[in-house]
Amino acid sequence: MACHSTERMIADAASDARAGIVVWSPVKSIWTGSVTVIALVGGPLSFTADAFLLFLVTSAITLCGGHSVGMHRLLIHRGFEAPKWLEHILVYLGTLIGMAGPRGMIYGHDIRDWAQRQETCHDLFGHRRPFLHDAWWQMHCEVRLDHPPRFVLEPAVAQDRFYRIVERTWLWQQLPWAVGFFLVGGLPWLIWGVPVRVAVSLTGHWLVGHFAHRGGHQGWRVEHVAVQGYNIRHIGLITFGECWHANHHAFPGSAKLGLEPGQIDPGWWLIKLFQYAGLARNPRLPEHLPARANVVRATSRPQQQAGIELEGAAAGDGELRGLRVGRVEHEVARLGHDHRGHR
Repeated sequence: MACHSTERMIADAASDARAGIVVWSPVKSIWTGSVTVIALVGGPLSFTADAFLLFLVTSAITLCGGHSVGMHRLLIHRGFEAPKWLEHILVYLGTLIGMAGPRGMIYGHDIRDWAQRQETCHDLFGHRRPFLHDAWWQMHCEVRLDHPPRFVLEPAVAQDRFYRIVERTWLWQQLPWAVGFFLVGGLPWLIWGVPVRVAVSLTGHWLVGHFAHRGGHQGWRVEHVAVQGYNIRHIGLITFGECWHANHHAFPGSAKLGLEPGQIDPGWWLIKLFQYAGLARNPRLPEHLPARANVVRATSRPQQQAGIELEGAAAGDGELRGLRVGRVEHEVARLGHDHRGHR
């Protein structure tokens, strides 16, 4: 079965998204296991109100500004434009969640995205195994495909000296912060500022990925792919908008993930704040993206597939009100109204 290529993952005739084995990843497993054990044991024993506040603030900065906005929406998807110095700061903050460096994050995201867009893919990419089995696979292992696609990283990132340094040292980037926290707030600040924060970030990232690929609400559906994305309601605030995964699967290049009324998206709020300050330009929304014929509205009423508009949750948001995705659905209608989504 022929595989499709994506922007950075170039498939050939032998590429296969399903055939491969899951192997234990020593560095990943020891790192994840260590911070988790320290967090579970040391967190309760060292709890103080100021240490907990430090955890909340640093988690919000690294997860929202770093991971969601810097790593995901800017570096990986180029959902908006920003000065290089700001991009470097945001991506560095994203590295502090303790998952990987810039190149590692792009590769891990793109190989999963490539596999999910095929007609079939390995169970690890689809989060198909039971809860604890998937936890072990995702946070302690990696899949080695027999015939992976060729990874081509754009020169602007591959040749960036700052990204090369951070990629080589991403695990050690926690150390200066650990020392600083210890000097200011002692052991409680050290434990809650680094291992507790990292353990919660890694576990939370997996939990969102697990549930966002197994079932739930869909405003949009991508047909003829191995894995669907689903929206996880009520947790938009604590996931900084990353829970709206059906939207993201449908419009991966959109800088805004919470596309419909009531879908809270703090990552988008931060991008808008940057834009108002003159630090972000040209944020992309679904109406700015190329039409995809296999993206359909998740509804049992096919006549609604043409000319749908998404109204912004806030009446004053002029960019969101009247957001047209008719180009996508017009293409679907042209190909035939037999395409149907479902909830």
